[in-house]
Amino acid sequence: MTTLTPVLSRNWDRPDSFTLAAYRETGGYQALRKALTMEPDAIVELVKSSGLRGRGGAGFPTGMKWGFLPKDNPNPRYLVVNADESEPGTCKDIPLLLANPHALVEGIAIASYAIRSNTAFVYVRGEVLHVIRRLRHAVAEAYEAGLLGRDVLGSGFDLDVVVHAGAGAYICGEETALLDSLEGYRGQPRLKPPFPAVAGLYASPTVVNNVESIASVPSIVANGAEWFTSMGTEKSAGFGFFSLSGHVTRPGQYEAPLGVTLRELLDMAGGIRAGHELKFWTPGGSSTPIFTADHLDTPLDFESVGAAGSMLGTRALQIFDETTCVVRAVGRWISFYAHESCGKCTPCREGNYWMVQVLERLEDGRGTEADLDRLLDICDNLLGRSFCALGDGATSPVTSSIKYFRQEYLDHLEHGGCPFDHAKSTVWGGGR
Repeated sequence: MTTLTPVLSRNWDRPDSFTLAAYRETGGYQALRKALTMEPDAIVELVKSSGLRGRGGAGFPTGMKWGFLPKDNPNPRYLVVNADESEPGTCKDIPLLLANPHALVEGIAIASYAIRSNTAFVYVRGEVLHVIRRLRHAVAEAYEAGLLGRDVLGSGFDLDVVVHAGAGAYICGEETALLDSLEGYRGQPRLKPPFPAVAGLYASPTVVNNVESIASVPSIVANGAEWFTSMGTEKSAGFGFFSLSGHVTRPGQYEAPLGVTLRELLDMAGGIRAGHELKFWTPGGSSTPIFTADHLDTPLDFESVGAAGSMLGTRALQIFDETTCVVRAVGRWISFYAHESCGKCTPCREGNYWMVQVLERLEDGRGTEADLDRLLDICDNLLGRSFCALGDGATSPVTSSIKYFRQEYLDHLEHGGCPFDHAKSTVWGGGR
């Protein structure tokens, strides 16, 4: 039985967990002191050897990304932290920033020192004003304590950190759209190459990392690479937040080693809500192909989930029981993607719009069986043909739901509408 590994969440039960004093009581900023005595390249190699992979969805090795910065570029280097958490079901970075913002601030300081950057930005989605205020307060505390600013801890290293509020566009979670937004332009993805490591923010070498990725760095510096690799699997090392939501008894953040299974997580969370059974779930948020009860024992690591036909993504486990209409759920997800498409490329702009129309027609019982093939055809024109991963991700719930629940789509046609009582899938409907 896999057990939880509370590292980033170990102090979340303290009412003052977000303060500098509370963070320091449990060893906070000791990793920064240690890092400042090391050579920057040694920290990069340490993160490489730890096997830390990006926690924002793609799973790219963090240390390798740091190592891509060109050594002969005279421009300043920048660290940009992506805190634009917006995908349906994804809810790990916001609670982390609320409960333990100094883990991120310390991680920023260490990462900036490692890549020789003197300016770092945190791009937070604008709707979460309470998070922005708390993070800015943590940054102010760090400045006052000499942990940021000029001559950090007397090391001669200077670092400024800017907390930037976005305007709430999901597309700005894509790293190059984020950079455009940070520069004051409309958030739209850039053509790559050049990649941000070569020409990112202000056309300078830039590292863009997720909140959880950077917040994991201090514990690696403090405890070593072997400590980190002792958790997780050989190729998916370490721990991470698994966000359980939906029809589960105790939804929330479960910090566990990569490779844990949904069955184990559900045992910790009290199982599916009383009187019901698992129907389908997302292993990594709404942009990943859905799984069914047959995948309960699939190890939740990058390789195993990929081999089973989906993606680990942000480990946003949305749990749905048998009261949920899969057609309705997929329709809501695609409505989100249609709304959030930046419109730069035709496949995504038009494809998501047309999928919304077809799914609404199917849910209302006004479609035909040929509409299922039409949806798959639209997905075929979207996947791999859109400008960024938004279009690719939007195809995932559609193709996977037709694969596993084709008959349910047909039932809508035979029934002349949705055969489900939508109130039963709600909390207030009681599920009875």
